[in-house]
Amino acid sequence: MGVANPVRAWKSSSKPQRSELYLRWSLYLMALAPLPIGLLINLSDPDYRTHPAARVALLLGFAQTLVTLRAYRTSLDHYLKRPTDHLRWLALAGGVAVAGSWAVLLLGPRVGAASGTESVVFTLPVTTTILFSAFGPASVGLPPRRAALAGAAGLLAVLPAMLLTGATPGTCLGLLTGCALVMFFIGCSCRSFAWLQSVVWELDAAREAQSRLAVAEERLRFSRDLHDVMGRNLTTIALKSELAVQLARRGRPEAADQMAEVQQIAQESQREVRDVVRGYRTADLHAEAIGARAVLRSADVACEIDLGEDADRLPAQVQSVLGWVIREATTNVLRHSEAARCAIRLRKEDGRAVLELENDGVPAVPLPSQGSGTGLRGLRERLAAHDGELTLPQAAPGSFRLLASVPL
Repeated sequence: MGVANPVRAWKSSSKPQRSELYLRWSLYLMALAPLPIGLLINLSDPDYRTHPAARVALLLGFAQTLVTLRAYRTSLDHYLKRPTDHLRWLALAGGVAVAGSWAVLLLGPRVGAASGTESVVFTLPVTTTILFSAFGPASVGLPPRRAALAGAAGLLAVLPAMLLTGATPGTCLGLLTGCALVMFFIGCSCRSFAWLQSVVWELDAAREAQSRLAVAEERLRFSRDLHDVMGRNLTTIALKSELAVQLARRGRPEAADQMAEVQQIAQESQREVRDVVRGYRTADLHAEAIGARAVLRSADVACEIDLGEDADRLPAQVQSVLGWVIREATTNVLRHSEAARCAIRLRKEDGRAVLELENDGVPAVPLPSQGSGTGLRGLRERLAAHDGELTLPQAAPGSFRLLASVPL
């Protein structure tokens, strides 16, 4: 049960969500850097293993890891413009890093003054590791200039403790310079991860906006056509009705003539509206196939269309209803899946025209956009009016298959 739930959650996630999960854990792994350093110190040097600084380093590794994990999470949420309290966790991570560095440096052994030579003991690498591990969240949650100032402030805050260990200023400067370079590369990597994830979400939002704009444009076209057809007629009906009312009040016989003209205009309007709706609801097979290929390719979906050689010889009504199936099926591919491949094939079987559509990218759990739409129900009703039928045969996992058949 513990394994099935994460697997199901992964399958039900969209591509941007999967990308964010991958990048998040890439950042979280960077937070684990202080922990193996503390363990390495406790296991490598027998003399240092019993020293108080070794235990302090191990405890600080655990504490720094937990705080840094939370700081990475809140910083990435802030970068993605989500409400979060990232500043508090960034301050806590920086405070733990500086305090831990002081503790390790002051409790650890001094540079070998008895032999008259200087050797860099484990305390100095531990300090730099703690510092640059805490800089990763700051590079994500703060603007680049502020993150650089915060990193420089952390290095300067640890410099006095380094000098108290007995190390020379040159040694301290070399270690801090190396730590600054590591912090620079870590900061660039972490911020690049966050930037990449923000781009993924922006592209997903752009794709959704493109779908909404396409629907809005089609609605605008239909409303424009309907306005052009009905605007003049309705205006004429209103004027003639008003004239008929005035004539009727005066007892003039011309009122009946005016109402007869209103009736005639209304009947003509009905016919024109039916023509507009019929033109809107009628789809040409080849035009819809070409349009489907163009729309799918613009959404980075590889589209394979095979209508055969006999498509032009199909009855006009059959071509129209199959064209509508292609239109609706293409809309479903764009809205309800994350397809990378789509195939549309037309063939004849037992005196029937069979249109097959298959696409991949279907999540195990329906996407929120799927909801309770009526597209397939409308297709079944449209096909039933021509003695056709719509079936959804079993497909491979992650795929969707649709078969629409109409008698010839």
